[in-house]
Amino acid sequence: MHLITQPLPAGILSLANTEDVLVLRDALRGVTAVALHFPKWTDGRAYSQAVLLRNRLRFGGEIVATGEVVVDMLPLLRRCGFDAAQLRADQDPGLADRMLASLPGPFPGHYQHDAATGVGTQVSA
Repeated sequence: MHLITQPLPAGILSLANTEDVLVLRDALRGVTAVALHFPKWTDGRAYSQAVLLRNRLRFGGEIVATGEVVVDMLPLLRRCGFDAAQLRADQDPGLADRMLASLPGPFPGHYQHDAATGVGTQVSA
């Protein structure tokens, strides 16, 4: 996963988090990048869109998180299949880089599979 610090290039398909990505199956043919918008950092519908793009539609292009994206979201963004994030203006890119470098984080694994790798780790109690 990487950070995007410049404006998004032309040609990226930008989707509101209210759009049904499953209905857009045909429109996604030939698209190399999709930007999914977070209007608020507490609104998680774009996470679901990313998982649907990766798992059901087998979208192989880049998925970019835009809008109210904060550093704390980066681990879950990656697990849901995002490739890149454009941080909210008040977020520290240096902190974000350190967070990304430290992933997968302090936990040895996750009990659920993720969209990015399709793997989960059984954690025994």
